[in-house]
Amino acid sequence: MDTVTHYQEIIQRVLLSYTETPYAHGNIQCKPVFDTTRNSFMLITEGWDGVRRIHGCLVHIEIINEKIWVQRDDTDRGITYDLVESGIPKDQIVLGFQEPGVRQFTGYAVA
Repeated sequence: MDTVTHYQEIIQRVLLSYTETPYAHGNIQCKPVFDTTRNSFMLITEGWDGVRRIHGCLVHIEIINEKIWVQRDDTDRGITYDLVESGIPKDQIVLGFQEPGVRQFTGYAVA
């Protein structure tokens, strides 16, 4: 199995686990959006919390040049911990939401 396919499987498995946890309040769902052709993976939240509409991106991950780019992470724990625990080395994960000059201090890949 090539690296990209392996990473795709891990990312999808990790993100799908987040869809299994129900929200404590409101009528809100977490839905996966996977594009394996373009190597883009998202979790979106949508629904209603009382009279307030909820709709947004919770997590966005891309595979770029065989590295995992976490473009957005609004999870409580941090999606990178789950990716590392699932077998992706920290030096293969780029925190795309961090400024390029800060990435060298994160313990993850710079680019």
